[in-house]
Amino acid sequence: MKTKYIDFINQTFEFPQEEFQVDGNHLLFNDIPLMEIIEQYGTPLKISYLPKISQNIQKVKTLFQNAFIENDYKAEYHFSYCTKSSHFSFVLNEALKNNIHIETSSAFDIDIVNKLIAKNKLTKENFVLCNGYKMDAYLNKIADLVNQGFDKTICIFDNIYEPEKISSRLNQKAKVGIRIASEEEPKFEFYTSRLGIGYKDIISFYKEKIEEDDKLELKMLHFFINTGMTDTSYYWNELNKSLQVYCQLKQICSTLDSINIGGGLPIKNSLSFEYDYQAMISEIIKVIKEFCTEEKVEVPHIFTEFGSYTVGESGATIFKVIDQKKQNDKEKWNMINSSFMTNLPDAWALNKKFVLLAINKWNENYERILLGGLTCDSDDYYNSEAHSNAIFLPKYDKENPLYIGFFHTGAYQDTISGYGGAHHCLIPQLKHILIQKDNKGNISSKVFAEEQKAEDVLRILGF
Repeated sequence: MKTKYIDFINQTFEFPQEEFQVDGNHLLFNDIPLMEIIEQYGTPLKISYLPKISQNIQKVKTLFQNAFIENDYKAEYHFSYCTKSSHFSFVLNEALKNNIHIETSSAFDIDIVNKLIAKNKLTKENFVLCNGYKMDAYLNKIADLVNQGFDKTICIFDNIYEPEKISSRLNQKAKVGIRIASEEEPKFEFYTSRLGIGYKDIISFYKEKIEEDDKLELKMLHFFINTGMTDTSYYWNELNKSLQVYCQLKQICSTLDSINIGGGLPIKNSLSFEYDYQAMISEIIKVIKEFCTEEKVEVPHIFTEFGSYTVGESGATIFKVIDQKKQNDKEKWNMINSSFMTNLPDAWALNKKFVLLAINKWNENYERILLGGLTCDSDDYYNSEAHSNAIFLPKYDKENPLYIGFFHTGAYQDTISGYGGAHHCLIPQLKHILIQKDNKGNISSKVFAEEQKAEDVLRILGF
């Protein structure tokens, strides 16, 4: 009878996989021996494996190149990284090695853009797509970029007042875009996105607010839905409605030449994850071309904004199981040495699932358990995986500690939890290390930030 943890994984999934292998009794993540990392740095621990960022960017560029060739699509593709997924300098430095562009969401984002410009990481050849609702500080900084000659800065209008506000701050012509307020999927609590301009209002908005303003040149229509690029009737219906607006607008606005199909690609949240990236992207390009051909409109340049897909799979979060509590006859609680609410807030707030694997003890028996965090909050737990309403891990043994990893946690977790701030029950921010790999395959690591200290938190709180 096969009762070892490695047997359970092999019987449940196709394993090993591209980024996960086992060496003896221990897990490798992108060929990184995680137990050696644990022995060097301790736990709890956050890891950023930077080469994965470039790998995913290059993969997407190849997918779109293939789709363009397959469909004889005569236009340009531009990959942009939406910084809200992770604003860290090491993420942007790695991403920008790949000849990409930037999408921003707020005024402080432009300060990051200016830092990157000062270091020659961004130049006037990079597009800066400015999304979000724009208050005065944000508008001022966007206008400053344009006035300095960064004419690939595109202010994407989110409401009807932004055109005149940005125009009054400009001393030269600026490229602009319009965000479509798409209809949300049926399970949402509201019908239409609060972001952007409604489908039926876009033509009149352009005529009244943009067409006669000699400082504004409409270049882009921005289409975004929260579900991302999914093969559902909802996605295809919204894309077709956006293309209808694009074609109508193109017929009266010759400068319009780009569509931003925002809404990201999914990332692996389970070893059972399946998604045909090439088929989906090829079908999107096919639909756009067929629609434009039928409407006798030149096909647009394609922009995408991939955040989670760019950075998510580079991240891992590692905990030690410090105790097992048996609360009744059926439930075993493995207690971790940190908090889900503090360090994996998507798991707590959005019930988001990540790839969860044991890091050691692969050749030992397994058991069904629940995972509990250190806070005194009943919601600080993790009780199921994406493929199953349960968690199975190697059996707890006080004398032989178990280490577990949550993988593909690189997007959103730090900014949502408030990196470096005061967290629930004052559970500290994790130690964070960066891992690189050179051209010869040699792995190197360094500490980006130590685990938060009590004095750091007390200073924030005014003590």
